Amino acid sequence: MTSRVSIDWEAEADLVVIGGGVAGLTAARTASLRGLRVLTLSKGGPTDTSTQYAQGGIAVVAPHGDSVESHVHDTVEAGAGLCDVDAVRSIVEGGRAAVSALTGLGAVFDLGRDGQISRTREGGHSTRRIIHAGGDATGAEVQRALNEAGLPVLFGAAVGQIVTGRGGVQGVVAVSDQGFGVVHAPAVLLATGGLGQLYALSTNPPGATADGIALALWAGATVADLEFVQFHPTVLYTPGGVGRRPLISEAVRGEGARLVDTEGNSVTDGLHPRGDLAPRDVVSRAIAARMRALGTEHVYLDARSIDHFPQRFPTITASCLAAGIDPRTDLIPVAPAAHYQCGGVVTDTHGRTRVPGLYAAGEVARTGLHGANRLASNSLLEGLVVGERAGAAAAE
Repeated sequence: MTSRVSIDWEAEADLVVIGGGVAGLTAARTASLRGLRVLTLSKGGPTDTSTQYAQGGIAVVAPHGDSVESHVHDTVEAGAGLCDVDAVRSIVEGGRAAVSALTGLGAVFDLGRDGQISRTREGGHSTRRIIHAGGDATGAEVQRALNEAGLPVLFGAAVGQIVTGRGGVQGVVAVSDQGFGVVHAPAVLLATGGLGQLYALSTNPPGATADGIALALWAGATVADLEFVQFHPTVLYTPGGVGRRPLISEAVRGEGARLVDTEGNSVTDGLHPRGDLAPRDVVSRAIAARMRALGTEHVYLDARSIDHFPQRFPTITASCLAAGIDPRTDLIPVAPAAHYQCGGVVTDTHGRTRVPGLYAAGEVARTGLHGANRLASNSLLEGLVVGERAGAAAAE
């Protein structure tokens, strides 16, 4: 005996985008500009995305003292040699054009004294190539620019199934405040983000519950490297804190902050040539080992040497002050927390999966860029580059 669910609404589109972050909205805009009727479904609200909370910036090859090959090398080294080098090079090469398209939408990045886009350095990078906005609010600025692009988005709509037939994708079944609905479409793009909320502590928003992985598997797509979940080494620690925790961007260490244990000793001395700016997996393991050895629940980030900290890092300052910590005079208690899904739905660098009409981009996808550990600030880069390509591929 089978049960049937009554359908309360129906719609038609050329492309359904599932997810309202950087990858989904970039793909939606690209496909719309190519004449497709695009409907974007977002489980949360306009800012309930991992993109909104990204602090550090976008890793993009600097015009001087940097190169594509240097960025590729840093990415592969951080990924423990398990990256697809051709995919890495392809995505890195698309960085400048992707950022140019974003600024064309009105995104504003921080400028240095010379009037050029300011750049900082983060863990695993051999040079200062991270562009940022609002000090430490890059994701919020990216989200704002894309939200204001005028794309139609149905918020509060959770997709429960991707419908497929002999020819591939046929549409989706979703539930919204209007009830159960069906959207008929020959193409679907997964841009659902990660799985951080499967862990007790995470930097991810409440909606990061691995929906995209489940939808892809049910639709017949392949997933890979799901064992590679990146823990960010520096999340603000508060006793008893669970759920989404405030991130303390790696850029703070890039500007000179140091990791010390509860006895005042360096956490990373002698472990890696780049010390506190080693790849995230190295630093997270070093912190976990030190906490275990000392029987503590956190270590400290000493940022007191950074001039004008509140101006450079306003978001982090607000989070610290809310916890009763002044980063100008106090040590910041930090600990690792689940941050990024490095594996995911297997795609090429244009977001194509093995299922005809099914695409994936952003954190939910496994393009081969990240390997076992994502290089800092390569996430927004991938969302912009592959999101644009996936939108174009769907139009083709």
